[in-house]
Amino acid sequence: MSHTHSHNLLHCVFSTKQRQNLIRNPEDLWRYVAALAYAKNIHVLAAGGTENHLHVLILLPQTITLATAMQEIKANSSRWLRETSAKFQWQEGYGAFSVSQSQRQAVMDYIANQSQHHQKRSFEEEFLALLKNSGVQYDPRFVFG
Repeated sequence: MSHTHSHNLLHCVFSTKQRQNLIRNPEDLWRYVAALAYAKNIHVLAAGGTENHLHVLILLPQTITLATAMQEIKANSSRWLRETSAKFQWQEGYGAFSVSQSQRQAVMDYIANQSQHHQKRSFEEEFLALLKNSGVQYDPRFVFG
């Protein structure tokens, strides 16, 4: 693909099943996700979150679909997390939002400051705001499963 060029920045967000606080060491998870993604040629530019959800800003290569990237990240991190929490599961699905290069640093800062954001609002409020601000149409009955 020598004549194919792309720069796909995506802010991806997903939570634990029923938004339970199952992530005991969020910072360990961020490092793990960055390493596993790198092994799949997916570059994690930022990772953050809390005990019940994860945000990643990824640079998606042109050879991998978003669905494949999320499946790789969620499946492998789930397996790793089950080693410390037998009942661990991610929610079904995820949110993915395109990011322009001009907003890259703002999104990286937003992801880095998750603990501060969640002193003021819940994951549910945050996720609904991301959907609304990105113009994603959704049925409220099915957002959180």
